Amino acid sequence: MDNARFVLIVFFFFLSIMLYQQWQADYGPKPAASSSQAGVSPAANPDVPVSADSAGSPESTSAQTENLISRQRILVKTDVVRMEIDTEGGDIRLLELLDYPVAKDAPNSPVQLFTDKDLVFVAQNGFIGDEATAPNHHSQWQAQATSFALAEGQNELRVPLTWTSAQGVTVTKTYILNRGSYDVHLEQQVANNSPNPWTARQYVQLQRKDPGDKNKDQMVRTYTGGVLYTPEDKYKKITFKDMAGENLDAKAKDGWIAMIQHYFVAAWIPHSGEENGFYTKALSDEHFVIGAYTPVLEVPAGGSKAFQAQLFAGPKLQRVLEATAPGLELTVDYGALTIIAKPVFWLLEQFHKIFNNWGWAIIFVTLTLKALFFRLSAASYRSMANMRKMQPKLAELKERFGGDKQKLNHAMMEMYRKEKVNPLGGCLPILVQIPVFISLYWVLIETVEMRQAPFIGWLTDLSSKDPYFILPLLMGVSMFIQQRLSPPPADPLQAKIMQFFPVMFTGFFAFFPSGLVLYWVVNNVLSILQQWYINKTIGAAVPAKA
Repeated sequence: MDNARFVLIVFFFFLSIMLYQQWQADYGPKPAASSSQAGVSPAANPDVPVSADSAGSPESTSAQTENLISRQRILVKTDVVRMEIDTEGGDIRLLELLDYPVAKDAPNSPVQLFTDKDLVFVAQNGFIGDEATAPNHHSQWQAQATSFALAEGQNELRVPLTWTSAQGVTVTKTYILNRGSYDVHLEQQVANNSPNPWTARQYVQLQRKDPGDKNKDQMVRTYTGGVLYTPEDKYKKITFKDMAGENLDAKAKDGWIAMIQHYFVAAWIPHSGEENGFYTKALSDEHFVIGAYTPVLEVPAGGSKAFQAQLFAGPKLQRVLEATAPGLELTVDYGALTIIAKPVFWLLEQFHKIFNNWGWAIIFVTLTLKALFFRLSAASYRSMANMRKMQPKLAELKERFGGDKQKLNHAMMEMYRKEKVNPLGGCLPILVQIPVFISLYWVLIETVEMRQAPFIGWLTDLSSKDPYFILPLLMGVSMFIQQRLSPPPADPLQAKIMQFFPVMFTGFFAFFPSGLVLYWVVNNVLSILQQWYINKTIGAAVPAKA
């Protein structure tokens, strides 16, 4: 198995997966939209899911635009997040992740997951009902203070907002944050002091503007868009294109909705045990909404009731996501190879616990995978060695039969049968390994722990390219050495083309994250040692002459 062919097959396989996923996104089946499922018409209002009267029947409300009016801002700060809540709607308009700077050289500029500026991304909630008694995300709320901060030694921070109707209904919306957590618990306490029963649905939603190609790494394509998870259908991506095409309208017990991007996720998780409705909407100016709403609930006159929901807004830390909600860890998107990628990530975690360094973890995961596939690689080398020994005989057959391909193929198959050689024997072991190596690629791409993680020396961020291109150069040199260890192809034209591979792949890998290039360099070095060992012990190859 020479390295150039292995790399080509890996990239061809990877490209095929990417093309299939893109085809599915453009032309595959879209999430079903069935108004009869939910018994409501989400298209009634482009901004609020529906409006329900006291009997719980759908009723259209006045259309709203995506423009976010700002009233008074409330600053909220914990040890890991900084938030701004607007009294217009009680929306979370800004959320900064204090432990995750935008860039390695800008430690005081945290990632803004939520913002109401250029690329709008905000979290909203409210009630669907009579607007005179049920506040929504256009209602004006009152705050007890303009700033809240988690004090030293304090583990919980509560941020209350109140709204009161002329009829005597008081709603207290409280955001609850905890130390070291990216969870934001929502509690809405309805006190019905009116003479009539109060009925409404609680809804939670995320509004976001499609970022398009802004801030996207052209060398590493990741998914930005909506996600719906239900116990029945599991994890389902809902792209902005899907939302623009038709509104989602589905029902399920439990589940959650989210907007995800590279490394980070925001997800609303409705209160468990209820049958929730899930919806999407396309607003103007490339703004989109994905949300969930509860069944119609009633608070009797003189009574009160608390409505619950949970917002997770933070980094895609798998173990944290697993503990937050079923299936939320799937937002760490490994694609079709998740079943393989998860054990690979687990292995990466174990080595990180030992070395406390993700670079060394990558090296030892590569070493482990190489050891696991050593026998398969040896079989591939052995098969290729037998094929190389037959090259003179194959050349004689080509000369004997000339342009008669049918007779040539028949003679070749007869020779393979007599020599007991399988011409595909060198390829099959490679095909077995490809899914594992592609899975490792996605693990390195999707793992937020790798973001801005240092290794040694000049490698201060494994998620960005090598600033001095040292690793890509080492990768090119290692490919060149492997070519020298293997005899050139029989076809002179193919041999000349192969000489350019180290240069071509050096340029290609120069812009890849250094963590990925580190993996390839280590893999190549191990392949060189393996090839040298097998060549020496089995006599499978003769080093090519300069």
